[in-house]
Amino acid sequence: MLVAVYHNNKDIRIEDIPKPDIGPDEILLKVMASGICGTDVVEWYRLPKAPRVFGHEATGIIDEAGEKVTKYKVGDRVFVSHHVPCNQCRYCLKDSHTACETLHTTNYYPGGFSQYIRVPKINVETGVYKLAPNMSYEEGTFIEPLGCAVRGQRLANINKDETILIIGSGMAGILHIQLAKLKGAQKIVAADINPHRLELAKKFGADHVIDANGDLPQELKELNDGRAADKVIVCTGAVKAALTALECVDRGGTILFFAVPDPTTKIPIPITQFWRNETTIRTSYGAAPRDLEESLQILAQKQINVEDMITHRLSLREIAEGFRLVAEAGKSLKVIIEPNRI
Repeated sequence: MLVAVYHNNKDIRIEDIPKPDIGPDEILLKVMASGICGTDVVEWYRLPKAPRVFGHEATGIIDEAGEKVTKYKVGDRVFVSHHVPCNQCRYCLKDSHTACETLHTTNYYPGGFSQYIRVPKINVETGVYKLAPNMSYEEGTFIEPLGCAVRGQRLANINKDETILIIGSGMAGILHIQLAKLKGAQKIVAADINPHRLELAKKFGADHVIDANGDLPQELKELNDGRAADKVIVCTGAVKAALTALECVDRGGTILFFAVPDPTTKIPIPITQFWRNETTIRTSYGAAPRDLEESLQILAQKQINVEDMITHRLSLREIAEGFRLVAEAGKSLKVIIEPNRI
């Protein structure tokens, strides 16, 4: 079978390796679609693990099922979560599933950018989700990224009648815009340095957009009756975005760092000001099973529009072009790889 082996953003090699054999508790997934995540092109995050087959937004059809697998059968259309929690440790028991050590060490083999995936027993038991009949494989690739947004907004306690500022209008930012709108946010403001992405933010539901090259905190207040935002969601790893977010949150508000700068970056926090204003800083990482289940329901009910977010559908042999498109962050939004497309 063919796989795409990542060495760096400009070096992704197509190789032929044996199709995996499965055990009695495992399944073999024929991958029909796998999205390129924004984190897939963050080299400080990915290079330490290279060379490797990445891809964690995979959907497909069950090609083989071990004799002990009873919940699923050959022919089922599914999304498979790459990381799954143990549901038993102290972190899972206090609803911090993405801090679970099992979640950080589980995975399927070899990765979503391959024609077939061997899904281990623990993933079969707690990480397989059947696609709704009305859901395409491509729409199913949004289950994981939307699940991450669901978790982030739950942790940040996004409510109705709030002003939400979303900094970064790439794929994650657009999902956050649509999700905040679904949750009834009173006013959604999107910021980016890319004019095309500001247009996309408007298209997908932002009430106002701001060019982040200007004075974002001041322009935000002008749009919001002199106040900063109740909640700020940072969807870009740019240092400027992280620093600007600190100036854009209202008293008693929350900043959610959905994306972060590289580990060498130190962000100075105005702690005295934040103490006085009771400002909350939150982070979120990944998605837990409850988040993926909620995401699946939102997508199955067509409550947000992901179909129009897909800008490119490429074969596995074209994956280098897909990584270029995502890394350059020009006019692409969501790039889908179809490993078994001839």
